[in-house]
Amino acid sequence: MKEAPYSTRDIARELARKYSTMTHDELDTLESILVPRKYAKNEPILKEGEVCRDILYIHTGLVRQFYHKKGRILTEHIGVDGTIVMCIESLFREEPTILQMEAIEPSVCYALPKKKLEEVALHNVNIQILYRKILEESLILSQVHADLVRFETAQNRYKRLRKLMPKVVQRAPLNYIANYLQMTPETLSRVRSATLLE
Repeated sequence: MKEAPYSTRDIARELARKYSTMTHDELDTLESILVPRKYAKNEPILKEGEVCRDILYIHTGLVRQFYHKKGRILTEHIGVDGTIVMCIESLFREEPTILQMEAIEPSVCYALPKKKLEEVALHNVNIQILYRKILEESLILSQVHADLVRFETAQNRYKRLRKLMPKVVQRAPLNYIANYLQMTPETLSRVRSATLLE
């Protein structure tokens, strides 16, 4: 693996800015558990049947979570630069996942191994806060997606996604966006055309 363009120190600072202020020592501790990972376009990150052991921070790139159902592939989540991805049920139950993850673009990520994160969180209150905020963010995103597909019209689903995740709308392939919003690519094309005319 080539060296990541950013140091683990930079990433520790980035995470601290986003989730919790930290002392110099806490930054050292957080940096010590970060594991840099690079993925090529379309490279699998987590396969069905594997156990998710890490929280993954996407520094740059695009990562898709998906699963198979009745012969179809359904997109559960699309993560972009500066966001977190994980298979939360597999991570906490330590059981094989049905969710899979792959890089849609060449991606530079940093893994936070759950076991190490929990160990250091015991002795560092701000790392504990960071861990909690990451989990809160993940749960809120799941709820937002569930509400989006349950309660919103196709047009409103697209508008809300454009507002909540503009980079995803700009960069992810249309069929993945349509899939995530639970509509056909044809419906998405019509919705996009209609919103451009507004």
